[in-house]
Amino acid sequence: MTAQHPFDAAMALTPSEASPDVLTGCVSPTYWNMVGPFGGTTAATAVQALMQHPARLGEPLSVTVNFAAALGTGTFQISARPVRTNRSTQHWVIELTQADATGADSVLMTATAVTAARRQTWSQNDTPMPVVPPPHTLPQPHYPADLAWVKAYDMRLVQGAVPDVLDGSGEHSLSQIWLRDEPPRPLDFAALTAMADAFFPRIWLRRASRVPAGTVSLTVYFHAGSDELAQSGSGYLLGQAQAQAFRNGFFDQAAQLWTDAGVLLATAHQIVYYKE
Repeated sequence: MTAQHPFDAAMALTPSEASPDVLTGCVSPTYWNMVGPFGGTTAATAVQALMQHPARLGEPLSVTVNFAAALGTGTFQISARPVRTNRSTQHWVIELTQADATGADSVLMTATAVTAARRQTWSQNDTPMPVVPPPHTLPQPHYPADLAWVKAYDMRLVQGAVPDVLDGSGEHSLSQIWLRDEPPRPLDFAALTAMADAFFPRIWLRRASRVPAGTVSLTVYFHAGSDELAQSGSGYLLGQAQAQAFRNGFFDQAAQLWTDAGVLLATAHQIVYYKE
């Protein structure tokens, strides 16, 4: 019997008998971050919930996830509800709750998403993949030992590592990194969503200081359908991330993910809280 991949175990959602909109999941220790699960897997759970919904039209076009608070260990409930279905697009509202210390349900994540029935049209990559060395020639980056989730990925650093010397002397916030699931796994929309968040906080690089930071809101735009994802198989994706402004306790991050053949699969934007 083949063992279940850790990501598939983390994405396992059980439908409720009472409503097709409500599912139950369990937080995976494999993807634990500093004070809760890796935010990428929380966002991926939102995508997984709508992918399992029997009323879904088409495939994910975009998802915006707002992180209200960190999940704890144990089970949670997630609801995914289609609120408007048009000829080619469908609009969703998603909410994740978990019981707090008193046993009451607490909202920890809200999201909106759009799925779409894609059609063949003229297409063009206007953001070409940077020219970088192939992944097998590059080292694995150094990450803090207390971040369990990074062990769930095979990452190969092109540029922009977390500085070894944390002395406030950082000069830029650009990182480029090859990544794929570890062990390798065929790419799908949930996994792509998680990878769109697989970059350490940009302020760690820009300030060369490991200050507390956490994503407040993440939006992922999917530029490819399931056929393009299937063509990438279990190969590496090239991820690039860079901040544009740090100010008054928040910074943004723009990210892109290409296949090794140069197909832009997804772009992402997020706003992140940081503390001095």
